[in-house]
Amino acid sequence: MSDAEKQALLASFPAPYNTADLANGEAKFGLCRSCHTITPDGANMTGPNLHGVFGQKAAQNAKFRYSDALKNSGIVWDANHLDEWLAKPMTYLPGTKMSFAGVKDAKDRTDLIAYLMVETGHKPQ
Repeated sequence: MSDAEKQALLASFPAPYNTADLANGEAKFGLCRSCHTITPDGANMTGPNLHGVFGQKAAQNAKFRYSDALKNSGIVWDANHLDEWLAKPMTYLPGTKMSFAGVKDAKDRTDLIAYLMVETGHKPQ
């Protein structure tokens, strides 16, 4: 996808994601990259591949072993759930195996989520 296509897709998202900084989001994804891939049919690592995650019920990647907490959460991944999750995963969902401390800054989370929406094939409703 070209930069112009990414910007057009970004502009179609609801606020505040439509004005996010994709470069900052990509930089913040560096915190996630050691555990997650985002490419179509990408490998699972310590964490599952995240391509196509938006709109999906949590713990749906059949090739990944999720915690019981995540399997039983009932979460359907959208920007709001992901924002809360990324702020502090272990507090948001006690019992998760994800040991990531979280992204404290709200603008960084917005940029990261927008980047993930663009890069993982999310289509706005």
